[in-house]
Amino acid sequence: MELVIDKAGRVVIPKTVRDRLGLRAGDALELQSEGDSVRLRPARPKTVLCKEHGLWVYCGDSSGVDIINAIEDDRENRVRDVSR
Repeated sequence: MELVIDKAGRVVIPKTVRDRLGLRAGDALELQSEGDSVRLRPARPKTVLCKEHGLWVYCGDSSGVDIINAIEDDRENRVRDVSR
């Protein structure tokens, strides 16, 4: 498939390709260039769950949240709710 770059440096990805990849307006793409080739791929969020020893565990960024305190707070709330 041949695409044309316009004066602003834009390329239109054909609708059939956008539909097949599930791309929508505003989606981000990763661009990789090597030698004389260019590759575009959807910038999908990295998987935050991974399997370790047969169990799914969270492997993402904690975003500054103290996980231990969050778990303890949740446990305290559950105990409080159950004892009412």
